[in-house]
Parts: sequence; structure tokens; C-alpha cells
Amino acid sequence: MDDLAKDRRQGRIFCLAAAVLWSFSGLFTRLLQKDTFLNLNETPISPIQMAFFRAIFAGLFLIPFLSRKDMKFRPIMPIMVAIFAGMNALFLSSMALGSAAATIFLQYMAPFLVYLIGVNFMGEEADRKTWRAILMAMVGVLIIVFSGFTSADSKTPLVTLMAVGSGVLYALVICCLRYLRGQSSIWLTLLNQLGSGICLGLGVIIFSGVDEFLAWFTGPTLNQFVFLACFGAVQMGFSYYFFARGLKKLSPQEAGFITLLEPILNPLWVWLAFGETNPISIWIGGAFILFALGWRYSSKT
Repeated sequence: MDDLAKDRRQGRIFCLAAAVLWSFSGLFTRLLQKDTFLNLNETPISPIQMAFFRAIFAGLFLIPFLSRKDMKFRPIMPIMVAIFAGMNALFLSSMALGSAAATIFLQYMAPFLVYLIGVNFMGEEADRKTWRAILMAMVGVLIIVFSGFTSADSKTPLVTLMAVGSGVLYALVICCLRYLRGQSSIWLTLLNQLGSGICLGLGVIIFSGVDEFLAWFTGPTLNQFVFLACFGAVQMGFSYYFFARGLKKLSPQEAGFITLLEPILNPLWVWLAFGETNPISIWIGGAFILFALGWRYSSKT
């Protein structure tokens, strides 16, 4: 095996590992909510608490991989961090309060929104095949949103809007990352994770007060605290590190194609562990989105 083939093989393994770890977000969230032998739901943990602790521990995990020369500030970075914090909060709120499948599928509309932003505001060229993929994906989004708004559960429409909002904010984060593509990926990831955790903590202090934040911060049991550390370090920290390593050996298109495993595996783990099922409309909508993404990535690879 020549060096190029070996590098590509290693890159695929890194990206595959990242996709699998990312796919555990639904499972980890449910473990903090459901009765299991781990007893991780003994004290209620809110979605914002999950988002806060996951981001903080993911950022702390990445610190040893950061070098001083990577730490360069750009004016757009605080905006990116604030957007990432909102995305993080909406994503885990939607995941915790609603369907893991719907949340992850709607998150994957982001690449198409990035394309639209690039064409309309960043001077990028349009191509017919991508437009067709966008139309196909939008059909999937509309199916999932319609399913959410016609659900018998009164909270489902709001949760669906959270998932859509998370996807929109994720697209804006990607645009910021593209603008900052000359910066270290580890630095940007650490900045987003630690920065979003700090933003969420400050939000709790501003709206609820310092005493409430301290009670909120010290609320989890030791068992839950250790699990939240794993949630951040393993599910987010390791995954971003692996993906950054994989991108050094693969094209962005091939790496993106491999990570399409995440939205397939995410609801699968939740179903295997807790028997969580979803309306057929969510799977149909998700199939439209994933097929459109796969078609687009494969056409570019």
C-alpha cells in the first residue's frame, strides 16, 4: 500500500470514528433522562445544563492539543461563538424534548443553507445539480416540519421550530468557519465549545441570578457529573479531534459523505436502547434530506 492510499485509509477511519461518536448525542441525552441501571436521571438535568456541561468539557478536553501559535483572534470570532451557543442550546433542547431523528435530520439541512448563503452573499458560483439537491432536501424539511405541526402532542411544533432554528444557526456557524478557514481547526473548535459554555452560563446568571446559577451548576450528582464530562470529552471532544485529523488526509467532500452515517446511526442507537419510534413521515423526510446530501457529495467527489 503506497503512502497516499495509506493516508486516505487513515483519513476514512478518523472520519468514520468522528461520525460514530457524533451519533451518540441522542443516546447520551436519553441516558440522562430515562430510568437505566446507570441511574443518571436521579436529579433532573435540563437541556441547557446538558449543553453547558457538554460544551465546557469538550473545550477543556481540547486544550492539550492547542499550541500557542494557533491562538489568533479575528473580529468575527465572538459572533461565531454566540451563534454556536444558540445552536448548541437549541439542538440539545430539541433532542431532549422531542424526536432525536427529527432533530438530527433537520440539522443536516445546514449544508444547503450554506450553499444558498455562499451563492447570494459570498460570490460563489451556482450549479444546477446542487439546486436540484436543495429542492429535494427542502421537500424533506417540509415533510418533517408538517409532521411536527400536525402532531397530537402540543409541544411538538415548538420543538420542531427549535430543530429548524438549530439547523439555521449551524449553517451560520459553518459560514463563519469557512471565513476563518485559514485558522487552526483545533483553536476554532475549542473557542466555540468553551465560548458557548461561557455564554450559556452567563445567560443563566443574567436571567436567573448568581445564586440560581450556582445551584444549577452544582445540581448534578457526582455520577451525573462524570457522565457529563464523558458526554463532552468523548462525544464532542474526541469526535472533533478525529474529524480534524481526517480532513488533513481526505477532501472535504469525501469527509462530508462519510459523516452522513451520523444521522442514520443517531436514531438507531436511541431505538435500540429505549425503543423510541418516530412517525413514518419523519423517516420519509429524513430520507429526502440524506439522499439529497449523498447525491450532492458523491457528485463532487
